[in-house]
Amino acid sequence: METTKVVLGNVRGEILLFSDDNKAGKMDISVMGNKLTVYHTEVSEEHAGKGFAKILLDKLVSYARENDLKIVPLCPYVHAQFKRNPEQYNDVWLKEEN
Repeated sequence: METTKVVLGNVRGEILLFSDDNKAGKMDISVMGNKLTVYHTEVSEEHAGKGFAKILLDKLVSYARENDLKIVPLCPYVHAQFKRNPEQYNDVWLKEEN
């Protein structure tokens, strides 16, 4: 069973993914104002190819929507997914830095 959890400190944090109570992946994030920046997505080797990065992405996007945040996708994986599926992410994608 897979579960996700958002852990935020003062500004920096992580979205963690657990599979059977073992950490399977994470996203490094920060939140400042209404901007959520995602820096890196990582899935453990033993869980590679199982769609776990997509589970993390779905949690990232749902967290942004629930908290009225715009995502700055510095992570290459997230940026690639946003570019491939813009209609799915336009409401949360901050395309230009102001």
